[in-house]
Amino acid sequence: MCMMMRGVEKQNSQMKTSVMLGSFRDNQSTRMEFLSLLGTNA
Repeated sequence: MCMMMRGVEKQNSQMKTSVMLGSFRDNQSTRMEFLSLLGTNA
């Protein structure tokens, strides 16, 4: 519903929202280690 209101017209599309808080936001090496353990390049 929200995606339709924002004008996303492609059916069955996906949207991802993320936020970094605390040490993950302030410390790049901590953030990169965590993301590498997840297997993502975000």
